[in-house]
Formats: sequence, structure tokens, C-alpha cells
Amino acid sequence: MVAEKFVDLQKAVGPEITRVDLVPAFQYLLKDAEAEVRAAVATKVKDFCANLDKVNQVQIILSSILPYVRDLVSDPNPHVKSALASVIMGLSPMLGAYQTVEQLLPLFLIQLKDECPEVRLNIISNLDCVNDVIGIQQLSQSLLPAIVELAEDSKWRVRLAIIEYMPALAGQLGQEFFDQKLRGLCMGWLNDHVYAIREAATLNMKKLVEQFGAPWAEQAIIPMILVMSRNKNYLHSE
Repeated sequence: MVAEKFVDLQKAVGPEITRVDLVPAFQYLLKDAEAEVRAAVATKVKDFCANLDKVNQVQIILSSILPYVRDLVSDPNPHVKSALASVIMGLSPMLGAYQTVEQLLPLFLIQLKDECPEVRLNIISNLDCVNDVIGIQQLSQSLLPAIVELAEDSKWRVRLAIIEYMPALAGQLGQEFFDQKLRGLCMGWLNDHVYAIREAATLNMKKLVEQFGAPWAEQAIIPMILVMSRNKNYLHSE
């Protein structure tokens, strides 16, 4: 409960008491013996850092918060790692391009390779924070294996989540990268054995055409759709 209300407390007491008293308390919670507490406080990392005194914000994050965050990246509990992955990219705008590349990028790459699909998904779903600071090219090659694994995950809800994020991801990575690396995945989802995936894949195609334009659709999508429409398997032509 303390972890869940910590940012409210921080706002109430102000920056000086936060720096002197709450930063050590926050550190204590980040290394709590209970995974449920670590998960709760991990979701507050971005907001707690955002409310730090702007003059000392970067210094406090680098010296007092990030060392504990690094430990949570490799936490044995998947819920803790997933909670952190949902907010950690929000530190990027606070730290700026140089510190993002030096301090955060190595952590993102570890999370993109995490065995837990929710961790990988949460990182990919928050890429816009980093894209605005350093550009997507720094991450694109590391992103691809994680995206492919999520796209083919045995849990259909994981596949569904990455499909729903695909239009935003395509916009960030650009048409050329999308055509080379991701278009085949999007077409493959149209043949998925789960109806919800096929339905989401169809909506995904609509959004991609809206994003990349009709000429792109005529050249890259329509010929493949026409082939599928003639397939005798009802899953392909429905």
C-alpha cells in the first residue's frame, strides 16, 4: 500500500523532503523481499522520477534510482520485470539522448530478450518514448528478433497485443524496414488458426494502408490478398 501511494506522498511533502527522506525509502521498497511490493513500486519509477526536483533530477536518477532499476531488470519474478518494463522507457526523456544510450539502452536490450513475453511486449509497446529521444534506428536490429518471437508466441493474446501495436511500430520503423522485415508477419496473421487474430490482422492491414497509402497497398498488399482469396482453405478466404 505504501508503494502504491508513494508518489502521492512525494507530491504532498515536496522536493526537499523527497530528496532527503523519500529517495532512501523508495530504494528500500525497490529491494523489498516481497515480489508484490517490488512490482507495485516498479510501476511508480517513472512518476517518482518525473516529480523529482528538476535541478537535481538527472543526478538523483543516475546515482540513486538506476542502480536499483538495473537489479529489477533481472528480477526473478516475471511480474516485477513486466511492471518495470511498462514504465522504464519513460525515463528516456528525463535523461536525454546521451544518458539514454549509455545507461538505458543496455537495459532495454536485456528486456527485449527476456524469456517472459509480457516483458518484451511492454518494452515494444512504449517505444515512442525512446523514439522521440534517440530515434528508432538505435533499437531496430535488436527489436526485430523480439517482435518475431512475440508474433509467433504460443499464447494468442500475446500475438493479439503485438498486432494491435503494429501500426504504431510500423510508423516508427518506416515503410522500408516494415516491407523488408515485418510485412510477411502481418500477412501470416491473416492465416492464424485463432479467429480473433485473423480479425485483428485484417484491421491491422486497414490501418497500415491508411498509414502508408493506396499506392503502397496496390503494390505490396493487394496481390497477396488476391492470392489468398483464391485459396480453397476457408480460413484464408473468409
